[in-house]
Amino acid sequence: MSTDKNRATAAAILPLVGGPDNITSIAHCMTRLRISLRDRSLVQDEALRALPAVLGVVEDDTYQIVLGPGAVARVTPEFEALVEEARAAAPAAPAALAVPVATSAAGAITADDLAAQGAALKQAQKARNATPFKLFLRRIANIFVPLIPALIGCGIIAGLNGLLTNLGWVPAVVPALAAISAGFMSLIAVFVGHNTAKEFGGTPILGGAVAAVIVFPGVAKIDAFGLELKPGQGGVLGALAAALLAVHVEKWCRRWVPEALDVLVTPTLTVLISGLVTLFGLMFLAGEASAAIGTFANWLLTDGGAFAGLVLGGLFLPLVMLGLHQALIPIHTTLIEQDGYTVLLPILAMAGAGQVGAAIAVYYRLPRNGSIRATIRSALPAGFLGVGEPLIYGVSLPLGRPFVTACVGGAAGGAFVGLFHQLGVAFGSTAIGPSGWALFPLLDGRSSAGITLAIYAGGLLVGYLVGFAATYFFGFTRQMLADLDTDPSPDPTTATEAPPKERVPA
Repeated sequence: MSTDKNRATAAAILPLVGGPDNITSIAHCMTRLRISLRDRSLVQDEALRALPAVLGVVEDDTYQIVLGPGAVARVTPEFEALVEEARAAAPAAPAALAVPVATSAAGAITADDLAAQGAALKQAQKARNATPFKLFLRRIANIFVPLIPALIGCGIIAGLNGLLTNLGWVPAVVPALAAISAGFMSLIAVFVGHNTAKEFGGTPILGGAVAAVIVFPGVAKIDAFGLELKPGQGGVLGALAAALLAVHVEKWCRRWVPEALDVLVTPTLTVLISGLVTLFGLMFLAGEASAAIGTFANWLLTDGGAFAGLVLGGLFLPLVMLGLHQALIPIHTTLIEQDGYTVLLPILAMAGAGQVGAAIAVYYRLPRNGSIRATIRSALPAGFLGVGEPLIYGVSLPLGRPFVTACVGGAAGGAFVGLFHQLGVAFGSTAIGPSGWALFPLLDGRSSAGITLAIYAGGLLVGYLVGFAATYFFGFTRQMLADLDTDPSPDPTTATEAPPKERVPA
């Protein structure tokens, strides 16, 4: 039954994105189905948003359909299968024709109007984000995003193992769970090297082979100019640097090595040169950088406490808008590799709590606008689970002020969690990706599980309440309320003619 539901969702999406011939690539991340399109104009955005399974759409380097955690991993294979079946049955079939989408009554501002404004803002932000530095950050993010499912699975198993160990239950199972949860992390450098080479145009397996040097136990026997090496030194940063070097060496070899010798010489030189530079330079430098990141993150929250949490929680949504949040992904991964968890993610997750509180306030401030309220009702469950795109691009960002007050809520929640870090109750997430309520199974720290969960829950509650209060009292001007708090679809038998209202600027 579940498979039928997922296939039905995929079948409903396919014609609305222009049919199989309009799709050039398909992938997914934690929450989104990501597709590349031949002709963007064939996509029916409003019809897509109206599908019950679709939580929102986001346009970035790919067209992204937000389906939510869990659902996206099930719908994507069905979507891929439908595309392949359609192409096999009718390779030259024309793309689906767009159908008109009904508009609201004149003068009323609806959820569709806000969604269109949000899409325009997203498109404008995308253009501003297309700088070489931000495009590089996006490529770095593409290296780590495919690793998130394994990080989540191993993180939850590690938490279960810790719980069983503390309770003294099933002692025979504990070593097995420890091996399962730690196995991936012990080799994560290899996966990072593989994905780096793939992303930057090299041979993936060569990137993985060079990165494998970092985790090889035998490096402890190597004297690197008097510096003692340790297996794993440099971690994911070292793997990233080693694989990038391997890509450059490989491309150089492809240009200069005769074609007849390429199959033998190119991989040999790539692994040899990159491996030697990694052993006698990159491992040490990356190890120092990784240690500095860990030291700085712990110092920031130990000494900065509430203020650091306020800044991090309050600025995370703007960082997402600027595309700079992608720089945090390798930092999170480095902290998880070093300490077993990243102390930054629970604080950054407070931004989503502020967003949820702001959306609830919008809901109560606009009792007559059934269209916007319906959007909020449908998007709130995903928002509680940490999927904030539908609320951001469908509600708060187009409205303007509620986006700012959502940041205020995130800052308050971040300050709450940061304060407890300063008081000695340090904790973090054993994986990246989830936030909101979905982060609870991944929390770990120095204190007991009960205290850790209580502090995180308290931070969420503070974010909800402050985000709600700030939006309720300061999120609207009188003119905004006059324009927005109207019924977008009045009863034609009782409605009277009224002059059209001006649109609200974002």
